[in-house]
Amino acid sequence: MLAAHRARWATLAFALALSLPASADRAKRSLADCASFEQLDKTETAVAFTIRNACSIPIDCAVSWRVVCAPDSKRRRAEHPGAARFALPDGGSESTEASAAVCGADAWSIDSVRWRCEPDKS
Repeated sequence: MLAAHRARWATLAFALALSLPASADRAKRSLADCASFEQLDKTETAVAFTIRNACSIPIDCAVSWRVVCAPDSKRRRAEHPGAARFALPDGGSESTEASAAVCGADAWSIDSVRWRCEPDKS
């Protein structure tokens, strides 16, 4: 009887050990595995930012950037932050545009581009 009990316990422990790596892998998954970001030049003065949701849940995303006018000038340099937020359903995507039109004829750069997504809280 004691041997049968130990055998059942050993079988249960073995089955539990086999299931742990799968659940540990599942816990390590993140939105980075299924959400993606793309940055493309749209025109000579605009850049398009697109976030795609290939996750099986809706997600809330944000993208931010900075347009710098006359980046090499000490007097004319100006910084213009920009940002957008998206609520993306499963399989959805959204785009926004960063435009350097605010810089007029001055040279410009777009930098400090950051994006993030998190599960929809609703």
